[in-house]
Amino acid sequence: MRYGLPRSPSPSPVRRYTRRTSGFGVYSDSESEPEGPLTDEEAGSSPGTSSSDSDCFESDGEPPITSPQPKREPRSPAERRHIEETVASIRLRARHHDPYEEWEKQTCRDALRTARKEQTQMLLQTYEEHAQRRSNDLQMLTHMHEQQVTEVQTLLSALKIKQQKHINQQKMRWNEQDKVLKERIEGVIRREEEKAREILEAERKKRQEEERKRKEEEQGRQAEEEKKREEEGKRRKQREAEEAEKRAKEEVEREKRARLEAEEQGRNLLGMTLPEEDWIHAREMLKNIKAGPMKTVKGDRSLKSQWSGIRRQITPKIGQLTQDKITIARISGQIFEVVHPPQPLPQDLYLASLSSLAKAILLQAETEVTAEKKSAIPLALVTANLLERLPTFPDVFFAKLVQRSGGWPVPNVIPSTDSDGTAWDTAERTKAMGYRTSNTDQESLGEYVMRVSGIMRVYFLILAAPVSTPLDSMFQLPRFWTYFVRMMGDERLLESPVAAQLLHAALDVGGMEAKNIWGHQWIKLLELLYEAATVGIGGSGGKLLGGQTPEGKAACVRVQLEIENIIRSP
Repeated sequence: MRYGLPRSPSPSPVRRYTRRTSGFGVYSDSESEPEGPLTDEEAGSSPGTSSSDSDCFESDGEPPITSPQPKREPRSPAERRHIEETVASIRLRARHHDPYEEWEKQTCRDALRTARKEQTQMLLQTYEEHAQRRSNDLQMLTHMHEQQVTEVQTLLSALKIKQQKHINQQKMRWNEQDKVLKERIEGVIRREEEKAREILEAERKKRQEEERKRKEEEQGRQAEEEKKREEEGKRRKQREAEEAEKRAKEEVEREKRARLEAEEQGRNLLGMTLPEEDWIHAREMLKNIKAGPMKTVKGDRSLKSQWSGIRRQITPKIGQLTQDKITIARISGQIFEVVHPPQPLPQDLYLASLSSLAKAILLQAETEVTAEKKSAIPLALVTANLLERLPTFPDVFFAKLVQRSGGWPVPNVIPSTDSDGTAWDTAERTKAMGYRTSNTDQESLGEYVMRVSGIMRVYFLILAAPVSTPLDSMFQLPRFWTYFVRMMGDERLLESPVAAQLLHAALDVGGMEAKNIWGHQWIKLLELLYEAATVGIGGSGGKLLGGQTPEGKAACVRVQLEIENIIRSP
């Protein structure tokens, strides 16, 4: 119910009533109703007057033009009292609190709290069930794992016992073979040493006799010259002194020539050669094979067809090698029958087949031995059997060995000229050193070291392989000693990382056996090698074995450890 009061016209537009009323035409809580009747000035301000009109009036300073309004009569006391009661009723209604609404709100809050509590309990129960289920599954898996571990350990124990039994049997067989081989080698070495000692003793006596005669003749000449010097005086003395000096030089030169001739004769009698001679022999053999048999076979269609068939038979047999003695003997016999059948092959075809056989063996050494050292043993045994039975194969095999490894099988530094004296170009010298190239890219030093090491490990095993008849001098056990002596005698070789890796492979293969054969002399040689690996080559610091490359340093450390193991062993 709304109440409104009539509005009386204001006689003056300047008069205004600034007090604001509420929306129902009554005063707000912060204001109080004016006491007493409204005057004409108070009645001149109407609630309907907008704020914009008042603002315009205040800003412009001039009253707006309004239409005249009728004058309102003042309220009576009854009307004012009625208005006051109405305002009090409205205020009381606005401040009233309904208990039902309060109960409904509290009920909603309690229901929400109860629902949250039930949800929390249900989630906790669900989490506990999941945790219990996971615990049960984990216990079951643990139990199954323990059972499986027990079964595997039982199986491994049985396999270990079986393997140990097999290893013990193999050790016994190898010890017996090593004992027989050692006795045979020692007998051969003793006989060769006795022969060499007799030859050297005869040469020494012969040189002593010649020296005695020469000294007697010299003494006679000196006596005569002394008499002449006394007769001729001071002038003669100076000339005789010059002649004496000249004779001394000739004597030194003559002794030097005699010593070199004696050394050369001793090497010839013992079958020893110089490193340069071995390298030239292998190089010339390789050239002769390429220019002769290989060229002939490749130019003849029928020979080439037979040669291809032989190669196809050799390659898979070399790849089937195992450490079983029966397999080694069988494959050796099969390869021998392929290359040397009852009906002999033409000479050119035979040499070409030997070259292919050597290449297949070396390729197998480059691939398998690099990955697994034990694979070198059967390969070396088969090669030794073929070197023993196939004519001309030792020369061909060593020539191919030098081709794929450079001068390291000799060992020897590749000279500045070829075997025929012609100068190298860069590509030819790199190829002669044994490096491989593919698409004009040369293999890295690390790849070269690992490949040559695999090939030379097979070569060192061939030197110590048991054979029924002695092999060619290049594949006999004394060559092992010669290899170390030549390597220690050339600082250029020792500074290469390849040398350190090859010396480690040689010590790993035959270091202990060499100690049993050569004894204290071998220990002295190892001491010199150990000094080169720790102090420096030749005892001078700054030049260690293997050089400063990472490959050389790693190989140098391996050589040190191997020498220490050999010397400490009983």
